[in-house]
Amino acid sequence: MKRTDFPPIAESDLEPAPVERAETIPSAWYTDAAFAPADREWIFARTWQGIGHASQVERPGQYFVETVAGEPLIVVRGKDNVLRAFFNVCRHRGGPLALEDGCANALQCRYHGWTYLLDGTLRGVPAMDRTELFDRKDFGLRPVRVETWEGLVFVNLDPEAAPLETYVAGIRERISPIRLGALRFSHRAVYEVRCNWKVYVDNFLEGYHVPYVHPELAKLYDYTRYVTEVFEWYSLQHSPLTGNNLYSRDGGGEAFYYCIFPNFMLNILPGRLQTNLVLPEGHDRCRVVFQYFHDDVEGDEAQKRIAEDVAYSDAVQQEDIEICERVQQGLGSRAYDGGRFSVKYEGGVHHFQELVRGAYRGGRGADAPGAMSAR
Repeated sequence: MKRTDFPPIAESDLEPAPVERAETIPSAWYTDAAFAPADREWIFARTWQGIGHASQVERPGQYFVETVAGEPLIVVRGKDNVLRAFFNVCRHRGGPLALEDGCANALQCRYHGWTYLLDGTLRGVPAMDRTELFDRKDFGLRPVRVETWEGLVFVNLDPEAAPLETYVAGIRERISPIRLGALRFSHRAVYEVRCNWKVYVDNFLEGYHVPYVHPELAKLYDYTRYVTEVFEWYSLQHSPLTGNNLYSRDGGGEAFYYCIFPNFMLNILPGRLQTNLVLPEGHDRCRVVFQYFHDDVEGDEAQKRIAEDVAYSDAVQQEDIEICERVQQGLGSRAYDGGRFSVKYEGGVHHFQELVRGAYRGGRGADAPGAMSAR
């Protein structure tokens, strides 16, 4: 995106402020379609995106496809057992290499049959023998940075971005002895929500609304001991669990709710991880992909527990969808332009919105490199 294409923003709306004095980001940032390309270029194309799980690419030749910041991508396990990511774009005339997840010995363009090895090297080029000054080694697939953390697969379109560990530093140690990488995939669910992706993230980042929107969820943990902490690239909401419940029959344990900027959530309860990936589908719509992982996925009892977990989470999600869609409508009202933060409950929302401001400052060129940081 060219800087001249950036939507008009008042300088005062880009100024950082502590949560005690800050105002929320303007409603136009949620409702104006001009901000969708800004989000795509200055946020999603420059951050680590959690797009899958290592179990999807366990064996050589396995691959899965996804879209990040409007770019079609493919993640593949090579015959050398190395995990790689590429733009899912043939170097001939832009055709796709794969339309859905699969397994193959090579990747072949669905348009004209150009064939690439699993390491991205161009191997087969039908009917190109009369083309002058053509060298296959110059037309390999364009690579994308890919890293794994606790079994989760992340990609980043920005070759200059800091390593993934910078984004997740401290999480593994904080939740110990829980080992997310030891959990096994159990279920996937996808929700279409009629709201801007930032509305959905804002909603995730605070427990302020829980007593009013989620009466059953409010019984799961001790609301009086609900705490939000913020770090450089993520925030954490946590609380002890209370009473007998699906996740802790003896009432012990703790709930951890992480949000890794900008759009990836880790919902951690005893014996279970649920990830949420929030994908923009337009300025007023988003798609939320839930993936569930459990410590036990074998046998009838385990399957019953998973089914109960999915049903419970789905009920909460339906409540969130309804309120988020109502909020999107309210943000478009002439009666609203911005608000203030609850210092006690909305520190995570403020942190997220400051990172969005930082990304926009970087897009506007108002700051030096690193402008995205909230600190």
